[in-house]
Amino acid sequence: MPLSRRSFVRSLGAAMLGARALDGGRARAQAMPAARRLVIFYTPDGVQHDTWRPLREGPGYGYRFAPDSVLQPLQDWRDKMCVLDGLEFTNAREHYAGMTQMLTNVAYGTTQFESVTGGASLDQYVARNLPGGPRFRSLELGVQCSIWGSIPEARMCFRAAGETVPPNEDPRDVYRRVFEALAPEESRRLAQRRSVIDLVKAEAEEMSRALSGEEKRKLDLHLDAVRDLERQIVSPRERCDAAPSILDLDPVDNANFPALGRAQMDLMVAALACDLTRVASLQWSMAAQPTVFSWMGHTESHHSLSHVEDPASEGVAQFLAEERWYSEQFRYLLQRLDALPEPAGQGSLLDNSLVLWIKEVGDRITHRCADMPIVVAGGASGRITPGRYLSYAGESHGQLLTSICWAMGLNNRSFGDEAFGIGGLSGFLV
Repeated sequence: MPLSRRSFVRSLGAAMLGARALDGGRARAQAMPAARRLVIFYTPDGVQHDTWRPLREGPGYGYRFAPDSVLQPLQDWRDKMCVLDGLEFTNAREHYAGMTQMLTNVAYGTTQFESVTGGASLDQYVARNLPGGPRFRSLELGVQCSIWGSIPEARMCFRAAGETVPPNEDPRDVYRRVFEALAPEESRRLAQRRSVIDLVKAEAEEMSRALSGEEKRKLDLHLDAVRDLERQIVSPRERCDAAPSILDLDPVDNANFPALGRAQMDLMVAALACDLTRVASLQWSMAAQPTVFSWMGHTESHHSLSHVEDPASEGVAQFLAEERWYSEQFRYLLQRLDALPEPAGQGSLLDNSLVLWIKEVGDRITHRCADMPIVVAGGASGRITPGRYLSYAGESHGQLLTSICWAMGLNNRSFGDEAFGIGGLSGFLV
């Protein structure tokens, strides 16, 4: 029976709507490219700005790190990063306030505020608003964050104002939770998705044989998209390599701190590569970090060393060495993400991710939440131009959080307390 133009359009539209629903908003991402995943990397206790701040290199936004800079381990990764300074956590000071406001842009203890994000932290807000649905909406990983319990200094993720999300601090438990065999319900959903795809493809191929000219060309393009979607509807076990092996580590033993962090980074990257989640955070310890970097021969806690004032003292030298160690951990994470190809497009996982490294206070001694040290790595699927050093003059970091949401394809007008500002951060996004 001849196919009328109206029937053709109706059938094609239905098929496209079905494919869009199954693909979790792929058509929207094509129309407005967005970063595919968000990673948050937290380390505590501020910085010594003169050893952290990059050096300008020529005109424009270029930069490099001095040989004694704590960021020097990232020298070869400058073209994959943006370094930002000069932003503020509005009206915040001290560790507890910084931890609360860092990812929420809501002041500690505030219950009445105008907000489209409801007091949620960046990771939680993005995770609940991304289209589609990986197995885990978000993963919150930690390394010895709860040594002193669930105090404000130990929590950075919030479902809503005052409602914290504790990190999982045991890699063994993370492994069991994330990489166990697929549950029967998920297997059923995958089979159902394949069945719907098969039906749409069969109907479209039959329609294609009855068409000619421009209508056939358009339908064939749609069929190509459906076949591409079919290739992506596979289980995580089919889609990625096996999860990393995890050593039997005591999660509270101070000496295990480096190995625990490495295990958590490996698990995070594996989960992202398998598309088991698209939002993940890693919290290294807590504000006022009690960890003693004994593997480096140190005997005082990171927090104690952060308060040593004499710049010529051994204590300051040890603090800077520990901050450089954190830069090496960040470099490891970038290396892992950059080594893996993007399964749903071009480039690497890093090219299509936005990785935020942030702290809860700026200056290590005064604990002011001003001139915050922030690094953003990854290409965010083209939404960010890396390789730049961006300086600001006291703008609210809430504008950065808003811009990160925009890079992830969201359209919220602000982030957190709107009294601290509305809109995105100038010059940050493409």
